[in-house]
Amino acid sequence: MATAPANANLPLFYKDLAPLSSVDHADFRARSMDSADFLVDQHAVPLTTDEFSSACRFFPIVFSAGDNPVPLALMGMNEGMNTFVDADGKLINPVYIPAYIRRYPFLLARLRPDSDELSLCFDPTAGAIGKFDEGDQLFEDGKPTEATNAILEFCKNFEEAGQRTGMFMEELKKADLLMDGEVSITPEGSSQPYIYRGFQMVDEAKLRELRGDVLRKMMQNGMLGLIFAHLFSLQLMREVFAEQVKSGKMQLVTEAPSA
Repeated sequence: MATAPANANLPLFYKDLAPLSSVDHADFRARSMDSADFLVDQHAVPLTTDEFSSACRFFPIVFSAGDNPVPLALMGMNEGMNTFVDADGKLINPVYIPAYIRRYPFLLARLRPDSDELSLCFDPTAGAIGKFDEGDQLFEDGKPTEATNAILEFCKNFEEAGQRTGMFMEELKKADLLMDGEVSITPEGSSQPYIYRGFQMVDEAKLRELRGDVLRKMMQNGMLGLIFAHLFSLQLMREVFAEQVKSGKMQLVTEAPSA
């Protein structure tokens, strides 16, 4: 149900990457889009721990299957289903929008494998960046504009949040708190449950058994609050399920596909 985004050379959503250049893109602008068609068939989106407190009010937060799990905001209970956007990719109701979505079509990327330097890149197929009459100008007199600097700062903050998220996941694994998740929902009037597997979640029994000093450390470093936000959010699975029932597209058993 909730596998980590496939890494076929490019991250989730990105179809191509080009480094932003004051020479090649001197007259380019970035315009805002009122829809995100790339979300229509996407049921799970990466999430950073910085966002847990905001996201847990709208999405179930789970962890992807596999040896290197990442936090995911569930937007649908089945592959290819997103209950938060319509067929055109427009939000159905106001909700928190994960930073991973807001960052697109930009990102920081390492252009050379032998260098640690990150460059601001963008997906030229996105349709949000180009030679437009409207939108924010990206360069002026060969220098980045305030809009470009703001984009760069956002991407830097996202990378830093990603590092914090990675440390959180390492601590979860070190404490052996992750377990394979399974959710069984029997809708009213049905005798057969809908079963969802293929994700990971925190094992509450193991959490209760942790030593006092370990729990105290988790409380002091903020990790415990993140765990509770994750556990609290799981109740929203039934709400996402209910929205998916309205769509008429359901499957009795859902397992994570092999990566």
